[in-house]
Amino acid sequence: MMRSMFAGVSGMKAHQQMMDVIGDNIANINSSGFKASRVVFQDTLSQMMKDGSASTATAGAVNPEQVGLGVRLNAVDSVVTQGAIQTTGRPSDMAIQGNGYFPLTLADGTSAYTRSGSFSLDASSHLVDPAGGILKGWSGTDGAIDTSAEPGPLTVPTTTDGTPEGSKLRSFSIAPDGTINAVYANGDSKAVAQVALASFDNPAGLVKAGDGRLRAGTASGAAVLSAAGGNGAGTLASGALEMSNVDLAQEFTNMMIAQRGFQANSKVISTSDELLQELVNLKR
Repeated sequence: MMRSMFAGVSGMKAHQQMMDVIGDNIANINSSGFKASRVVFQDTLSQMMKDGSASTATAGAVNPEQVGLGVRLNAVDSVVTQGAIQTTGRPSDMAIQGNGYFPLTLADGTSAYTRSGSFSLDASSHLVDPAGGILKGWSGTDGAIDTSAEPGPLTVPTTTDGTPEGSKLRSFSIAPDGTINAVYANGDSKAVAQVALASFDNPAGLVKAGDGRLRAGTASGAAVLSAAGGNGAGTLASGALEMSNVDLAQEFTNMMIAQRGFQANSKVISTSDELLQELVNLKR
């Protein structure tokens, strides 16, 4: 069979995978904290038809003759640029302005990370994401917060003294460095906790785990936890969410490129088939 036919098949497959990535990007255009992906193509093996030769005293060098055998999808990279910040007015919502991630403790005790800062206060006074992951940080004692300790599940006390008889929590706010300041019914106002942020040597190496969460991967390196504003993790914007960084105009352009690439490769297959048909007709 003709090499061009198999090259066309590989091209159609690669551009179909490109469309899969584009479709996922567009589907998540309104997913908070979502990072778009892009595809990188690479040629496959080439068949050597004639080897090259070096120059001599009487003849110049001859370049090798090679015929390519198609294309393949080399990588699907995450584009970890900053998304737009949208105000929500919810005090428990947070947006990261920088390169950090919110660290979470999951129900099975493992860790995950997210850029989606949609949190709420549960019955156990933890800040949790929509799927129940508990935000990590440091809990304070009498207004003192030790950020040198190992971060754990973050707690916002609902009373000033931790007992049902204590004054109830009226409101709280989150500072750019992640400090949570609580105001109670008796007028007390104090720092009760501080949000931790995680940073990675290679954020693009994180593994997507669904529910807007990511897990540390071999390529990402280990998470380094610190307070906001330190270690290059960025700062927090309270009452806001980071939106998806998907560029719809770019995705539509990529969609047209993928469509034309698919059509061109299908034309290679149909033309190769016509050539084979002509060859078969020689028997007549």
